[in-house]
Amino acid sequence: MGRSRSDVRSAGLYSDEEPPPLSKFVPMRLSTTLVAVVGAVVLAAAAPPAVAQIPNPTAPGATEPNLSVAPNGDVYMSWLEPAPDSAFALKVAAFNGRAWSPARTVRTGRDFFINWADFPSVQVLNGNRLAVHWLQRAGKGTYAYHVKIAFSNDAGVTWTPGVTAHTDTSASEHGFVAMWREGDRLGAAWLDGRKFAKTDTPGHGDHNPANEMMVASTTFDARGRRGAEVVLDGRVCDCCQNSAAVTAKGPIVAYRDRSPDEIRDIHVVRRVNGRWLEGQPVHRDNWKIAACPVNGPNVAAEGERVVVAWFTAANDSARVKVAFSRNSGESFGAPVRVDNGAPAGRVDTEQLRDGSALVSWIERVGGDTAAVRVRRVWPNGRTGAPVTIARSSAARASGFPRMAVSGDHVLFAWTVPGRPSAIRLARRPVSDFK
Repeated sequence: MGRSRSDVRSAGLYSDEEPPPLSKFVPMRLSTTLVAVVGAVVLAAAAPPAVAQIPNPTAPGATEPNLSVAPNGDVYMSWLEPAPDSAFALKVAAFNGRAWSPARTVRTGRDFFINWADFPSVQVLNGNRLAVHWLQRAGKGTYAYHVKIAFSNDAGVTWTPGVTAHTDTSASEHGFVAMWREGDRLGAAWLDGRKFAKTDTPGHGDHNPANEMMVASTTFDARGRRGAEVVLDGRVCDCCQNSAAVTAKGPIVAYRDRSPDEIRDIHVVRRVNGRWLEGQPVHRDNWKIAACPVNGPNVAAEGERVVVAWFTAANDSARVKVAFSRNSGESFGAPVRVDNGAPAGRVDTEQLRDGSALVSWIERVGGDTAAVRVRRVWPNGRTGAPVTIARSSAARASGFPRMAVSGDHVLFAWTVPGRPSAIRLARRPVSDFK
């Protein structure tokens, strides 16, 4: 099954059935065997470390944090928080290892498309330039929204008006954006539903095979001018996040593919010598599911070293896996399982200087109770002890925890559901993860 129309919230607008908490996707339906395993298996993890007390620039009601590391090591965070008159404000701030800068408002409005799994991001370009993306409603349809990108030349003090990332102007779905830095240039990839506008059959792609999402990409130059648009893959999973990184040979985008037989495994597509190559699987899990699990991959890179983390439930076995590449993503080694037996997924990953990687995910620990966990993994298959960063919730309103490595420390950000919701932050030395 796919997403229902009562499962989406826009700023200042709720469906008839939905109360004010964050919007939701209808979850995938797994077999009773998997549900039983997920409900029963709880394995031990390292006790939660003491959270380093750092300032928090967010206000009550804040949600959906995202992180990006600047060339100088500052960590930028974007998030959404309530504003007067049922509006929302998209904000950014920078952490220099000691304190946060003042929170800067990119935009305030009532036309944001706000969703627990599809949220804004910030990318730091050379100098003091920043780029931020958000989703903005573009019609009356539930899934009619466009990707908007704004730029700042003064570290977020002032912003350009938002420009549409894609050439398509139809009232169809565009989202799940991944952005990357290429010097003064910005790269972006997103899920694009313009094929929906070409059919007369309403509904989402999971219900109608003729409605297919694709991954498209473009670039913006130093003046914010949009370049050529390229289709990276013409048929992909409908609502799983994309992720991007830059390798020694060029950018790499990770996404969940969708075969004609409904196999939804993780693929990567690379740009080499200025040309995007055909997407290739990271590993053939052969997860056949006629629905979107709303659980995308995450990729990180350092030179030719690349790491991809992802969630799969192939063969009714929920797992979080990690695979490494030593040739800029041209090929990957055998995957390593990192979860504790009952993962909800929602992964993030960071490539470390010694070749290992940190992987975070949400682990179910009973009912809707969950934990944000992190594990260090090496390309040879060695894994460190899982570390619980915080107690959390498996509810969709808890969103996707994010992490960023700067120097010898890791910054974590996640949403705590509630009325109001809140963003929580933690900071730990990399050496804590052994």
